[in-house]
Amino acid sequence: GGPSILPRGSREDALVSRIFGEVRQNGYVVRDIEAAMRHWSGRLGVGPWFYFERAPITAFRYGDAPSDAVVSIALANSGPLQLELIQPRNDAPSMFRDFLAAGREGLQHVAYWTETFDADLARCLGLGLRVGQSGCSGGADGRFVYFATETHPGTVVELSEVSGAKGRFFSHVREAAAAWDGAEPVRRVGLPAAS
Repeated sequence: GGPSILPRGSREDALVSRIFGEVRQNGYVVRDIEAAMRHWSGRLGVGPWFYFERAPITAFRYGDAPSDAVVSIALANSGPLQLELIQPRNDAPSMFRDFLAAGREGLQHVAYWTETFDADLARCLGLGLRVGQSGCSGGADGRFVYFATETHPGTVVELSEVSGAKGRFFSHVREAAAAWDGAEPVRRVGLPAAS
């Protein structure tokens, strides 16, 4: 097989964007999601934030092993680009935990969205990409994988399936941002976080 991590600027790296099109999401791993939402909505005027104190992620795997990682996630749009804030809530294995443990905070991944997840995943694996973590959110048609593509901080690539409920929710987030008047900058969604 090919290399497990593609060098930045390589032919394979260029193919990733041609396969998936435009980046649809920037994902930021933070230590304090509440402070991050206040910063983005108050100082930068981005919102509203749809906040999952306990993100509804199932079948989460870190590498080849199951992990019981718990994360808080907040989503908002700035034009067509979705912003995601992620705060790990336990020490279970995840690429998010690793990012913070390495002393980093901020942009951790870019995501491409797909309605042809199986074909796009097969294409990536055929290019030699290696899955760093995976799972499902928003139902059976909400699969995601994060590839181990990080060659310097903040370059992980996520492939996110948006053919069902998750895609409809992402559209709702974008529509809310387009009509947002600054009121109710944080909108809580889902279950409370585990203690």
